[in-house]
Amino acid sequence: MEKLRTQLHAIDGKGYKAYKTIAGRYAFPDVELSIDHVQGDPFANPSRISLRLDAAVAGFPEDLWNRPPGSAVRRVALEDFLGRALKDAIGRHVRGQRGSGCSGEIAVSTSGQQVLVRNAVQVSADHIEARLTLGLPANGRRAAGLEAITMFFDELCAVVDAALRYRNIDQQKCRQHLDSVEDQQALRHWLRDQGLVAFVANGAVLPRASGVDDRPMADAPLPFVAPDSLAHIVILPNAGEVRGLGIPHGITLIVGGGFHGKSTLLHALERGVYDHIPGDGRERVATLDNAVKVRAEDGRAISNVNISPFIDHLPFGRDTVRFSTENASGSTSQAANIIEALECGAQLLLIDEDTSATNFMIRDERMQALVAPDKEPITPLVRRVRHLYEQHGVSSVIVMGGSGDYFDVADTVIMLDAYQAHDVTPEARALARPTPAIEPGIAFRQPTHRCPLPNALSPARSNRPVKIDTRDHNSLLYGRHYIDLAQVEQLIDIGQTRSIGLMIYYFAQHYAPDNAHDDTPRCDNLIDGLQKTLRDAQRYGLDHFSEYKVGNLAMPRLHELAAAVNRIREGDWR
Repeated sequence: MEKLRTQLHAIDGKGYKAYKTIAGRYAFPDVELSIDHVQGDPFANPSRISLRLDAAVAGFPEDLWNRPPGSAVRRVALEDFLGRALKDAIGRHVRGQRGSGCSGEIAVSTSGQQVLVRNAVQVSADHIEARLTLGLPANGRRAAGLEAITMFFDELCAVVDAALRYRNIDQQKCRQHLDSVEDQQALRHWLRDQGLVAFVANGAVLPRASGVDDRPMADAPLPFVAPDSLAHIVILPNAGEVRGLGIPHGITLIVGGGFHGKSTLLHALERGVYDHIPGDGRERVATLDNAVKVRAEDGRAISNVNISPFIDHLPFGRDTVRFSTENASGSTSQAANIIEALECGAQLLLIDEDTSATNFMIRDERMQALVAPDKEPITPLVRRVRHLYEQHGVSSVIVMGGSGDYFDVADTVIMLDAYQAHDVTPEARALARPTPAIEPGIAFRQPTHRCPLPNALSPARSNRPVKIDTRDHNSLLYGRHYIDLAQVEQLIDIGQTRSIGLMIYYFAQHYAPDNAHDDTPRCDNLIDGLQKTLRDAQRYGLDHFSEYKVGNLAMPRLHELAAAVNRIREGDWR
């Protein structure tokens, strides 16, 4: 401890690179400080530090977070809570900007409204470790060592004391946080037992503050209430009895007038694959964890995807069994997005007509009369959605406000009126028309054996080092590849995107085929290799994928990891 103080005194006023000498470990009272990486410039990414407290010092009862013993649910919830507590304490105890560049800033990576597996805070029976970034202060490009002393010895110690000691946190709020996450996990397991694909509790607040603010709307419409005919009751471990809307397996339509809440409900279901923090309004909205939102995505790259169940006999004999393009249309992209979701094992598709290709969704009688079937390569979803469910067990929830054709194939129809849900299934069935038997068409073949080859997966840039970087959750720079993830709507956090980049590299090194003629590939196909990668993540943690000690990674789902690989624009596939 005093060694660090002495060093900072000595480098005060020297060139900024003098800070390099402080890298290492220091023993503070009850806390071990590790300065893991020292930035070389005040305008560079901040330095990385970690703080470790013995479990006995931190004082968190093990039966609070480790129950049942070995379960990860409450531990992950506690790690999330402590990350948020650190962020709050930083806001209260750290002065912030105090010089050039990022001087004076202390930060911890946290999630938004969702609770994600992260590596910013790690809890075990032995210790708690928190990983932060710290902008070492500078005047111009000279070290401000005395300011750094204030940061390390006053501000940082106050943050640790406020956020990482059980006696100083809001213990009731902490327990509520853990109980809520545990209930959400139980609710998601309950869905499968009940033959449901989603649940929305009475009292849920679904509208968000804005399109760029995921917090609940302050003056939201009335809380959600389930119609009696679709109401279910679940007994949760901590909340007890909860009543709400249960959406059954099959094809469910969400209908209603414009601005009445159809897309808002679908968006809540889309985010229902994640746990949410207490007070979000969607804490008891749960969806099957392998639900996938699919949409049209004009211009995306597609590599060797079998879209023939939806699109066949293209002009000039173009192959749709191993379809590839650098510039997909709305219909071909939506077909590929569904097939790729099925490859990942999706059991529920979430679709909004507003973000879909019209000619992929429907084809009315007059258009069929004008354009002969043998001249139309697209088999619209309305003619295939029942096959997906009856033959493959894949349900769909579809927002549909502009066509009644889907009444003919729907099992359940929910109407939103001023954000309130009504079961209008009987009325929709009365309007449905008998439909002629539809041929099954080309089978949805699963699994496929496609996989990218090394030239698609290399993050090298000519003779320059490996480069994997992201500036937001919507895009990934992977070597020479720029991967656009803006339309992958269930990717929600930049930490997930960082992890995806590192996991693709890991997959390339450990599981992808070595070459086009590899007779003994290390995985059967892309999804097999990515599943093995995620199993390694579960077994070894997110640190397994990073060369350096960092605290800014978050766990992605298989679907978003595969989506990134599927959007690589250059390189060969086998």
